[in-house]
Amino acid sequence: MDLSKAVWRKASRSTSNGGNCVEVASVPGTVAIRDSKDPDGPKVIMSRDDFRCFAATLKDL
Repeated sequence: MDLSKAVWRKASRSTSNGGNCVEVASVPGTVAIRDSKDPDGPKVIMSRDDFRCFAATLKDL
């Protein structure tokens, strides 16, 4: 999947002190996730429904 034109945004709970930072990008029909400290590294791609479930699970931790 070509993510070269994806608009990435940092998660609202990420901090600017170099801690655990993730970024997400909305891509037609999917959501892409990456480590903001390694923008050229691996990305996780999942459906919007799967992302909603994933995010809800993380909120419960």
